[in-house]
Amino acid sequence: MNTSASAFQIHADDNVATLLADVADSAEVRITGEGQGTSISAANPIRSGHKIALQLIPEGEPVLKYGFPIGRATRAIAAGEWVHLHNCASNFDAKSSSLDLVSGARPETRYA
Repeated sequence: MNTSASAFQIHADDNVATLLADVADSAEVRITGEGQGTSISAANPIRSGHKIALQLIPEGEPVLKYGFPIGRATRAIAAGEWVHLHNCASNFDAKSSSLDLVSGARPETRYA
């Protein structure tokens, strides 16, 4: 994992950005796109393509990406924290919080 990387903020209202490379715990993340010129420290390791919180997102508040609420925080999410199924419920898939964090598979899915 990198000790520094970039993340892309799509819309100025977004409270998350998408990582462009894997980052290690405490890595400095430069924000590009609408957040150009800012940075944040990763609160935990985060994989490329996943979301990082740009600010505190209180429990129950919307997670904004594309300037649009894509979900809601199921617990308070600290600035710099990985935003994923363990702390965000999708507005589009009611079962999203029960999916496997790594594979995204539903719990009833079995592989031979």
